[in-house]
Amino acid sequence: MKFSLENPLQGHVVRGYEPGRILVDAAVYEQNLIVMADLLQPGWEPDTVADLAGRHITALAQHRPEIVIIGTGEKQVFPPRRLFVGLIDLQIGYEIMDTAAACRTYNILANEGRRVLGAFFV
Repeated sequence: MKFSLENPLQGHVVRGYEPGRILVDAAVYEQNLIVMADLLQPGWEPDTVADLAGRHITALAQHRPEIVIIGTGEKQVFPPRRLFVGLIDLQIGYEIMDTAAACRTYNILANEGRRVLGAFFV
């Protein structure tokens, strides 16, 4: 699925998603990744949503986002709530959704000028 925007974002833009592949800017990634306007980090651990641990969430918080959008792959999967206590304590919002919806939401929030971090499972 390809996405398009009338007003291009400054920074990294998710241009498309299909299971197993995310198109960011002009590059295709076939691995989990973290995206912010000023950050692109392919190879994000964990490998699956089931492997997600508190240390992964703590590492995301170190980028100081306003909100974290986690795309869980083809289907929405809810990790244990206890993993997100650190984000809540830091007043960082978070949302869990399937990766296609997470990519679209990331683009919308980034286009609004929000400091959003997308953590995507492909």
